[in-house]
Amino acid sequence: MHSDLINKIEKAKRYAQEPERFTIERLEAHFRGSSDHAISLDGDVWSCDCNFFRSWHTCSHVMAVQRLLAPMLSQEARRPSGPQYVSEELLEAAG
Repeated sequence: MHSDLINKIEKAKRYAQEPERFTIERLEAHFRGSSDHAISLDGDVWSCDCNFFRSWHTCSHVMAVQRLLAPMLSQEARRPSGPQYVSEELLEAAG
């Protein structure tokens, strides 16, 4: 294997161990379960096509992705959406 490629592979391994170096600004994902859902992030604004999200502006699908990708999200994108009483403390207590 070419030494330049080996160096790039090693660098990629180091980068993968430091997810906080990345910032996800736009994302489209699909949740598979008893019902499938489309989740998106555009800037700091989340969206999900589930009925719960339409009323609450947050849902379990979005909250799961926020937990999975937390090191790579902006501070605003990590924040809980929805009514004011859906606070970070409430989410942590439930976690």
